[in-house]
Amino acid sequence: MTTQAYLQFGRATWPQTPMQTTGVPVKTTEQPQAGKYNVTGYGPRIPSRYMVQYLGRWRRVYIANYGNSGTAYIGPRGDWIATVTIDKSEE
Repeated sequence: MTTQAYLQFGRATWPQTPMQTTGVPVKTTEQPQAGKYNVTGYGPRIPSRYMVQYLGRWRRVYIANYGNSGTAYIGPRGDWIATVTIDKSEE
């Protein structure tokens, strides 16, 4: 199984900016204990088991989850650098 990550930069909401997608390396790590972040599994910054390489550093992928699905992203607390798409494919 091959895993690839894609970072999407830009805004889809007002004010809109052009979207840019870049492929980056991804690795799977131990998932931090979610219980100390939010017992329900919902919230703006739930840590995932994935890390992506961006600007020479490995950054944790976080999930903003308010319903039945969430959005993966990277960025410091209170900021959103890029949306992340993880693609797992069978070879």
